[in-house]
Amino acid sequence: MKIDLTETTSSKINAALVQARRDIGTPAIGMVLTLVIVTDEENAYDALKSANDASHEHPSRIVVVIKRVSRSPRSRRDARLDAEVRVGADAGTGETVVLRLHGELVDHAQSVVLPLLLPDAPVVVWWPDGAPSDLAGDPLGALGQRRISDTYACENPEQGLGQRAAAYAPGDTDLSWTRITPWRSMLAAALDQQSVKVASVVVEGEDENPSCELLAMWLADRLQVPVRRTTSAGPGLTSVRLETKDGDIVLDRADGSLATLCMPGQPDRAVALKRRDTAELLAEELRRLDPDNTYEAALKFGVAKLAAAAPAVAAPGKAEAAPAEAAPGEAAPGEAAPAKAGAPAAKPAAKPAKKASAK
Repeated sequence: MKIDLTETTSSKINAALVQARRDIGTPAIGMVLTLVIVTDEENAYDALKSANDASHEHPSRIVVVIKRVSRSPRSRRDARLDAEVRVGADAGTGETVVLRLHGELVDHAQSVVLPLLLPDAPVVVWWPDGAPSDLAGDPLGALGQRRISDTYACENPEQGLGQRAAAYAPGDTDLSWTRITPWRSMLAAALDQQSVKVASVVVEGEDENPSCELLAMWLADRLQVPVRRTTSAGPGLTSVRLETKDGDIVLDRADGSLATLCMPGQPDRAVALKRRDTAELLAEELRRLDPDNTYEAALKFGVAKLAAAAPAVAAPGKAEAAPAEAAPGEAAPGEAAPAKAGAPAAKPAAKPAKKASAK
């Protein structure tokens, strides 16, 4: 069931929600949280679809905040609120309110959203794209106990990670961190089966993928060993190599779906490690609403510190390049070049003058 409201108010939206529940015969509210999605028109459809899929595990009231761009001074002065209320099959297992803010109301979105929050229920704020540098300091972010962003959507993911670390507040999290949960679980289980100490680590993945940096920072923080970050064609995170004196522990995923785990003294085994969609990532984050201390420690380790702690080393298994042999007529490295045929011979270097002896 859909209800369109033009030039409306928060109280009229609440009244429409109550009337819609009565019309479809479900007056009771069985939702466990309020999910506030801050996005734009371009990303609203995909974000709402992912939230509706996640609501099958977490029934919730979804409030989508779309800030419309005003193109003239007059439209920027006029404040207007348009809303779309969805209940029933059109809203997953909960309720959906799509808010479109115009004019000066764009700067006061929190005053519109606050009356629409479920009473005595947690609030989660999610920015699919365009998240502020300070999530907790944002007026909408201040309403939530949990704040979800995605540095993968940043133009410069490494800079985005630095901003998240500088402005971190308990309750902040990142879908780039959620993407590596299966990797962290698999690597932790592999280390539990080995009694040797890890000497160094190599994390391989596509360039500008913050999940690779977060996994590398997590390993560096927990193992206190040098971690090297190398790039590959992807997709996403492709390989992690833990180097030990007894052999390497390798978790390799070349196709983005099936991975191979190799450990010293054990046969190789195939493990399912598929890339998950946004709905699965969001559902995982909604399972816990307390601060993630492990994410905080990994994030605050810092990309700059990771790079400084991991000097460039030749990749394992690759021999260093041997000095090139001199081609005929050319000098070997470190030797003077021979004179070419027909060229005038170089003058011998002048001998150093003897010091005059004092008489």
